[in-house]
Amino acid sequence: MADLRERLSAAHLYLVCDAEPDAFLREVIEGGVDIVQLRIKEPASDDRLIAVAERFARCCADYGALFILNDRPDLVQRVSADGVHVGQDDMPVAQARELVGPDRLIGLSTHSPDQVDDAARLDVDYIGVGPVHATPTKPGRPAVGLDLVRYAAARTGVPFFAIGGVDPSNVGAVAGAGARRVAVVRALTRAAEPGRVAQELRSAVAGERRERVGAA
Repeated sequence: MADLRERLSAAHLYLVCDAEPDAFLREVIEGGVDIVQLRIKEPASDDRLIAVAERFARCCADYGALFILNDRPDLVQRVSADGVHVGQDDMPVAQARELVGPDRLIGLSTHSPDQVDDAARLDVDYIGVGPVHATPTKPGRPAVGLDLVRYAAARTGVPFFAIGGVDPSNVGAVAGAGARRVAVVRALTRAAEPGRVAQELRSAVAGERRERVGAA
């Protein structure tokens, strides 16, 4: 676990997805995804969640990505996840830390300058900042625009990921606002060529293209 925070610091592209197949995960990780978060939106039994999470954990370990479990710090160690992501209305960070331990990662969603500032006083390893644009994955959550991205870039001392409707058409503006890291959902899960899109997104925020695993 010693290198988790180093790998987080070096990360640029974060995928949030449902129970996608291993072939999809391999393609996007090889394309440039550094972190994968499992977020099953439909109600799921613990048994199903554990089975999918264990598969994701193996796949991420095999292909070199960090694996984050959404909103279930109680299952992080059981499924060998690298950390957990919680929202403002989920379990408090202090309680989540007790469950996952000192070595694993905790991420927190933020939607306002006050929440960005408050995160600095909590035991979190990274924050999500958004939604930058309105997105159906967060119905009812108003877009915060690029101003909050600029605020986080100027104020926060932890890695932050701009999230919410980020795709190849607007990632340049998000990067221009100061984001060196982005988190996406539909930009990859609905892409005809998710590996290529992952390369494009990562290049936009990192200024580089990671060599694909297995490339000659």
